[in-house]
Amino acid sequence: QAQLVESGGGLVQAGGSLRLSCAASGIIFSINAMGWYRQAPGKQRELVAAITSGGSTNYADSMAGRFTISRDDAKNTVYLQMSSLKPEDTAVYYCNARIRSSSWMGERDYWGQGTQVTVSS
Repeated sequence: QAQLVESGGGLVQAGGSLRLSCAASGIIFSINAMGWYRQAPGKQRELVAAITSGGSTNYADSMAGRFTISRDDAKNTVYLQMSSLKPEDTAVYYCNARIRSSSWMGERDYWGQGTQVTVSS
């Protein structure tokens, strides 16, 4: 089994920046795609950004140009650099990773516990 632990959330003023981190640990053979999702109160969870094992990235339209996703495979960690934050970015941010625990097992999705990001106006 693997675990994902997020860090870096908090309270920031509009226009500010935050950097989220998510470290995978446990029994890991390989990590495929990694990504960040968010869920605001009363809304469905939505994709923020994703990055493949090859480094290709994908962003939600409203985050493109403001957020940057990256990964450090040596540390099994994915990052989300968020800039020009807006009050509407307030949400719980969740890390996701598709992990294979051994060479003979298939991949499965893992989720972090979530980290709160609050942007004040």
